[in-house]
Amino acid sequence: MSRTDTAELALPPARYEYGGDEFVFVEMDQAMSLEANIKAMTITAALRERGLDGVIDICPSNASYMIRVDPDVLHPAELVKELRALERSATALTSDRVLPTRVVDVPVLYDDPWTRETLMRFRDRHQDPGATDLEYAARINGYAGVPQLIDALSGAPYFVTMLGFVPGLPFCYQMVPRERQIEVPKYVRPRTDTPERAFGFGGAFSVVYPVRGAGGYQLFGIAPAPVLDVAQRLPDFQDGIVFPRAGDIFRYRSIDRNEFDRIRSEVEDGTFRYRIREYEFRPAEFLGDPDAVTSDLLEVLYG
Repeated sequence: MSRTDTAELALPPARYEYGGDEFVFVEMDQAMSLEANIKAMTITAALRERGLDGVIDICPSNASYMIRVDPDVLHPAELVKELRALERSATALTSDRVLPTRVVDVPVLYDDPWTRETLMRFRDRHQDPGATDLEYAARINGYAGVPQLIDALSGAPYFVTMLGFVPGLPFCYQMVPRERQIEVPKYVRPRTDTPERAFGFGGAFSVVYPVRGAGGYQLFGIAPAPVLDVAQRLPDFQDGIVFPRAGDIFRYRSIDRNEFDRIRSEVEDGTFRYRIREYEFRPAEFLGDPDAVTSDLLEVLYG
């Protein structure tokens, strides 16, 4: 795609709602998609650049965003006028529209013993009690087996669309055409236990659980490095206790047990650092040729 090309975000008009006197909620689309998230990211990034007095907080989400505003400084109705103008400008993305981001290598031990032990304790809450989560996901997504599914899971990077539902949890959407998206349902009933740093999948979204607790996503593996460091022991957490940022691009790289144990040792002694590369993400180029852009992303990360 040349720098003069554009990509049209063919989405319905956004829905604007007020939340009391201090909040404006904007829904880009009822369906979750990379296009909806990219449009929300583009609008919220432009809003940050404007630095409007009265805007207190900007919170992008999967297919929406929310703004907290000081109504004594900026009336919410005036803010909505600004947001509508930004929506119109974000509908046609030119190739020179850039979202500065980070590309990050996130190692994952797929089919690990800890999540396997956990998921086997809760087979009565699963759609297929006779299979592991990976075996079930491979079958319903048309893969020949678990190794082929893991290749697909780790083969293309993921866009961090939002953070929640607990601090530090990154919701991620894989950067492949929709027909190649991996999708799985949540458990029929949630588990009461999930290991810390478990790599899970629900719908078309992947997550890394920051802490041990309940959960309903299919369990595919575990990350050796944290996404939440309350004590801020590790260098990557010096600016905050949460590592992921909305708009980051993660590559969930498949590792073996030896590398997992080595990284865990680095985490324990406080020396671990994520492999991070700064990147100028051009949404129009990605939407025009996703495979070419993801190939470039991996080259930037590992080249």
